[in-house]
Amino acid sequence: LSGLSLIVLLAPLPDQPALSHLIPEPTANANMVFCNYLIISPQGKGLFAKRPFKKGDTIFIEQPLVSSQFLWNALYKYRACEYCLRALETAEENARRLSGRAALNLPHPELCKVRPDRHQACPHCQVMYCSAECRQAAWEQHHRLLCIGSSHHDPDHPLNKLQDAWRSVHYPPETSSIMIMARMVATIKQAQDKERWQRLFSHFCSRTANEEEEIVHKLLGEKFQGQLSLLRNLFTTALYEDRLSQWFTPEGFRSLFSLVGTNGQGIGTSSLSQWVHACDALELPSQQREQLDALIDQLYKDIDKETGDFLNCEGSGLFLLQSSCNHSCAPNAEASFPDNNFLLHLSALSDISPGEEICISYLDGCQRERSRHSRHKILRENYLFVCSCQKCMSQMDDADMTSEEEEEEEEAEGETEGDDMEDEMTDV
Repeated sequence: LSGLSLIVLLAPLPDQPALSHLIPEPTANANMVFCNYLIISPQGKGLFAKRPFKKGDTIFIEQPLVSSQFLWNALYKYRACEYCLRALETAEENARRLSGRAALNLPHPELCKVRPDRHQACPHCQVMYCSAECRQAAWEQHHRLLCIGSSHHDPDHPLNKLQDAWRSVHYPPETSSIMIMARMVATIKQAQDKERWQRLFSHFCSRTANEEEEIVHKLLGEKFQGQLSLLRNLFTTALYEDRLSQWFTPEGFRSLFSLVGTNGQGIGTSSLSQWVHACDALELPSQQREQLDALIDQLYKDIDKETGDFLNCEGSGLFLLQSSCNHSCAPNAEASFPDNNFLLHLSALSDISPGEEICISYLDGCQRERSRHSRHKILRENYLFVCSCQKCMSQMDDADMTSEEEEEEEEAEGETEGDDMEDEMTDV
């Protein structure tokens, strides 16, 4: 493999091509560490291209070291594979539930890639998988330890108590899950090569004690100290391991919590979204195309009225390469999940030259269009750093105000320009 055309997979997945199963293994080299295509310098992590990429190219496809569906998302009947997070509902089942239209029939059902006949449950605890391969992969990596058998409805089981406690302190919109941490522990406890897994987890970025407290505060709210202590006690009861004793101390648990909060990448899967994309690609006569587009438009209106913004199976994962990409307010790459599972595709947003750093954005498209000061405010509050990307440096002389302040200033100026102008500004 050359450059950054890299496939990172821990285990074979159904419906995927035969791919190399690679986990980057770091080796020391003078003052830098090379992880095949990942370069870690003394100043921090960074990902750099070793060959050119064209706009739209897939830079790499990566599987998370561990991942988990969000707990509230699962409780609200968003059915996903317990291992790869593939949506288990067919597009039609998904559309019926989200829209509240129980008799809805979607055209072109052959475009839905969900295969219910392949789904398999754990024979012990009945959690569902999209395939025998995922069930086996989960069992071999972490589920043998985390399977609670017939106790899945027992509120007093230590793992159930841990998950209930998490749901009581972290509400939608969810950004993390205590089960990522549980699967990290279980993966190491089950592994034959425990040192390798500890080494892999150690590559995720760490924080200072003050930064860790800010991240915990962000995830758990004002009473985070007491909530963190409660979670640590339940976590210890459910999962304690001598080899990982440092993760169960107050300081170590806070650091582990911060690691997941800092490095977790959101994952979204949707059989309905896949079906819609497949419909968009159909070549149809103009009248049929208009009818299909009208049906899809109406469906999304019904879903918006019935369900709102929460359309996907949602979770989070730890991706070794993706987490090494630095932020830019003008990114040259972005992550997506087009396979309806946890495989992350990093794609080029523009042409990338050899030696150029590959950067993603922690901001969404709308946030990236806001003023430099506004962007910095969001990044400081949520990610605890001040951005010095090329876009921010080029705007250093801009007025030091947030986008909200800019809007208020524009409205204030508008008030002096007559009633007509005031009405126009209000409409804008």
